[in-house]
Amino acid sequence: MATIGYEGVLKMIEELTTNAGQIQDEVLREILSRNAGTEYLRGFLHGQTEKQLFKKNVPIVTSGTSGGQPKMTPVTAQVTKNCELFRGFYESPVIKHFGDINQAGKRMELMFARPEIETPSGLKAASVSTSIYKESKFRTILPKLYTSPIETIFCPDPNHGLQCQLLFGLIQRDEVVTIGSLFASTVLRGIKFLENHWQELCYDIKTGRLSDWITDSGCRNAASLVMKPNPEQADLIESICNCKSWEGIIRKLWPKARYIGCICTGVMRQYIAELEFYCRGLPLVSAFYACSEAICGINLEPLCKPYDVSYTFLPSMAYFEFLPVENDHDESIDMKKNDEDTELVDLVNVKAGQCYELVVTTCAGLYRYKVGDVLMVSGFYNNAPQFQFVERKNVILSVDQEKTSETDLSKAVTEAKALLDPLGFILTEYTSYVDTSSAPGHYVLFWEIKGKEGKHCKELDPKIMVECCSRMEESLHYTYKIYRKRNIIAALEIRVVKQGSFEALMDYYVSKGTSLSQYKKPSCIKSEEALKILDSRVIGKYFSPKSPL
Repeated sequence: MATIGYEGVLKMIEELTTNAGQIQDEVLREILSRNAGTEYLRGFLHGQTEKQLFKKNVPIVTSGTSGGQPKMTPVTAQVTKNCELFRGFYESPVIKHFGDINQAGKRMELMFARPEIETPSGLKAASVSTSIYKESKFRTILPKLYTSPIETIFCPDPNHGLQCQLLFGLIQRDEVVTIGSLFASTVLRGIKFLENHWQELCYDIKTGRLSDWITDSGCRNAASLVMKPNPEQADLIESICNCKSWEGIIRKLWPKARYIGCICTGVMRQYIAELEFYCRGLPLVSAFYACSEAICGINLEPLCKPYDVSYTFLPSMAYFEFLPVENDHDESIDMKKNDEDTELVDLVNVKAGQCYELVVTTCAGLYRYKVGDVLMVSGFYNNAPQFQFVERKNVILSVDQEKTSETDLSKAVTEAKALLDPLGFILTEYTSYVDTSSAPGHYVLFWEIKGKEGKHCKELDPKIMVECCSRMEESLHYTYKIYRKRNIIAALEIRVVKQGSFEALMDYYVSKGTSLSQYKKPSCIKSEEALKILDSRVIGKYFSPKSPL
């Protein structure tokens, strides 16, 4: 891919999207030809490979990894090849707009690997990102293109690894041309960590020695190879960090950075406002859409606003089908059809404006597999559809028979947090759960709030928080409001938690085996332990004073 240059890759994208229907048929034919003899497919296809027989006989199965339940998916040679091709596909539009950053300098990308596990049959298993970091090709290009040594990526303690990656990023600040991580939440964790530890990092740079509490031998060995006393650089970084407001701090610390690269769509949308505060003017680039089950699409317009990102699906990556999704909040009483009664739609036959749940068939052995992501068709590029991420299916709050989706919740939070902005406060994190400890049950939102210009959230008028509760209820769907009026649902509650509470939540999930690079904060808390972490940090509770009109 690299030999043909980004312009050649863009031409390939033109060909793929123009011939999307034909390529999809070829992908399915190749998968079935290779795997029709497997035990699973043999039971439905009896060794045949016709598309119509596949669509008629092979059942739809569930569902993805982002809902909190880890799954294992096989990594074949074809999967590895697709990953390599995909990198060229999603980087080419970025290079078109920002230049070849691989030639311009280094990436300060926060990356975290998890230890491999062994399956009962003796196979090695690892997270997707860890598999990439283990590849010899990645390790070869790492010193030239990235600021983080491999030892800091594979450090067993995520906090040790994060401290060291930030340290190396600061030492090489004049070479950094892009900053990022897989998800926006990880970038923010890095900036907040820096906000709390910059004095220690400056001391390390000044003395040329790594802090004693970093005990990992790999990190210490990597530091010993590059660190030397640099009081002048330490003083400069200290003067930048020692300011009243950290607005625009990323541009100040890394003046040559061209953009922030991380996924800002889906559940990561909630981090956009705070990221924009820290980067002030640097573009936020969500370059691609992929899931553990399949590689899907790329962002052909990396300069577009993060809220407007659409992903163009690449027909060569997997065989894609789409299950139409109905609006749960229509005031009519039509029952939703069962999946078995709904015909799946092919990639090229989806309709603009319609929402679908993604279903994939892959070369790795997944057949008509419901990923659990709901997407909306925003348009077409040539003959390939473009999608905006809407929500994770079935991530909902429900007290009685109402269903509040991730999108419903996000819209309501967006309306409510608008009351904070003019007062100099930012909602940095939120999550939710349904409290049924008393009757009737009610929705609870945990909010972490940050003040601008050195403000403390204790300065926030309680009346504003009560109004935020009301605004949220007014912004929720029709069924919720009817149930509130009938006292089937009690008043919505916002619990404000102290700074760092959501970092503690992330630490909990990481301690349970979640990869820091792939951590997605749950939109709805199900774990009792996670709930205790947030509840123990509550500094204020507020309720909606009346039913929404």
